[in-house]
Amino acid sequence: MMIRWARANLFSTPLNTVLTLAALGLLYAALPPFVDWAILTADWQGETRADCTSGGACWVFIHARIDQFIYGFYPAMERWRVDAAFIVLIAAVTPLFLPMVRGKGVIGVALVLLFPWVAVGFFSGGIFTLPAVETEKWGGLMLTLIVAGVGITASLPVGILLALGRQSSMPVIRTLCILFIELWRGVPLITVLFMAAVMLPLFLPDGMTLDKLLRALIGVSLFAGAYMAEVVRGGLQAIPRGQYEAAAALGLGYWRTMGFVILPQALRHVIPGLINTVIALFKDTTLVLIIGMFDFLGIIQAALTDPDWLGFALEGYVFAALVYWVICFSLSRLSLAVERRAPGYRAPIAGAMT
Repeated sequence: MMIRWARANLFSTPLNTVLTLAALGLLYAALPPFVDWAILTADWQGETRADCTSGGACWVFIHARIDQFIYGFYPAMERWRVDAAFIVLIAAVTPLFLPMVRGKGVIGVALVLLFPWVAVGFFSGGIFTLPAVETEKWGGLMLTLIVAGVGITASLPVGILLALGRQSSMPVIRTLCILFIELWRGVPLITVLFMAAVMLPLFLPDGMTLDKLLRALIGVSLFAGAYMAEVVRGGLQAIPRGQYEAAAALGLGYWRTMGFVILPQALRHVIPGLINTVIALFKDTTLVLIIGMFDFLGIIQAALTDPDWLGFALEGYVFAALVYWVICFSLSRLSLAVERRAPGYRAPIAGAMT
């Protein structure tokens, strides 16, 4: 069976055979040295660079700084609050993936509306005898997940509204939505972050200030919302005109038609595009470093400037790449799982690309 699969997928044509052999040769040349450096001769235990003596990878560096990589400069005695918030999130999200659970829509809406306040209470403190922790001390993987999570959660409804507005029959609304989308898609995220961090405070009334993290979250959400709008618009255009006419024949108004008939189908069509935008946004969170916020990659780069750990940049970047890959790959698998459970899913035809 394996031989038959290999002939059909790897050696079906002369070109495929050449490409397969070239790929195997590249793996043979690169993989054994990397495995030897990263695993076989690596140093795994210790506390200081003096424990790195084998000449392989020094994972002692990661072990010694792992708390900072995850929590940034968050006070060590208060890090349980971060863990508690994410445990609450996992517990609240889990029912959404269990087939026997009913009322998932209500659970999802409650999660979106209530969990942000729970998270802010845990992270910021200042309530229920919890000491206050300034956002300047937030960092590491914690900050990356916060920026990505808020950006994703806020950008989807913004994108849906913009997509609906772009297809509106009212010229003023349609024009404003088009201008908004094209403006935000026409500038890089780094410019948006600079504007949010430096320029936005200049437009606020005297005496009014916004936290730097909040400004960054607003900029990221609006930026991602413009891209989400185009993805959602593609799904709306894929819906046959007959669906609109059927909803009108049933006497449904505009918002009920969109909420119960059109949008559920449109969003189901564009699940891959939505997840692709989510993954891109998650990786773009590394740009918050330019406005002085130490996300996961930023905190690793900062650790590499420590005189006690100079020379271990490769270990730091390999670890960062592994974490980003695991999260992005998990998101892509989640996308496939959601697609398969969606009504009307059609499995790909085996061998269609051979």
